[in-house]
Amino acid sequence: MSKTRNLCAQIPEELHAKVREEQERLGKTLSEYVGEILEQYFEQQKGGKTMSGNSRTLAFQVSEELFERLKAYLTANKLKQKEFVVGLIEKALEQWEVSQAANMAGEELEGEAE
Repeated sequence: MSKTRNLCAQIPEELHAKVREEQERLGKTLSEYVGEILEQYFEQQKGGKTMSGNSRTLAFQVSEELFERLKAYLTANKLKQKEFVVGLIEKALEQWEVSQAANMAGEELEGEAE
């Protein structure tokens, strides 16, 4: 585990309440939650994308049971929610794109055979 340092900042009460609510909802410690937010921010900066830049937000609700199963899986595999979901989306899109290309190639072959 890497060394840690304390970070303290004064923020508006309303923002503090939002942070605590989300952190508790996710079942994380405040340190884990704030650390993940900061990591995500710097990852986006490194990739040339800002929070308001070339990115879109996906949001959806799942059952409590599914959420708990997902949380256990992510913990066991040391994954973050975002990387897991983005990976699933990328894999599904890649499979779909390959099948689309195969379908187009098949249609071209049919056209040539006629």
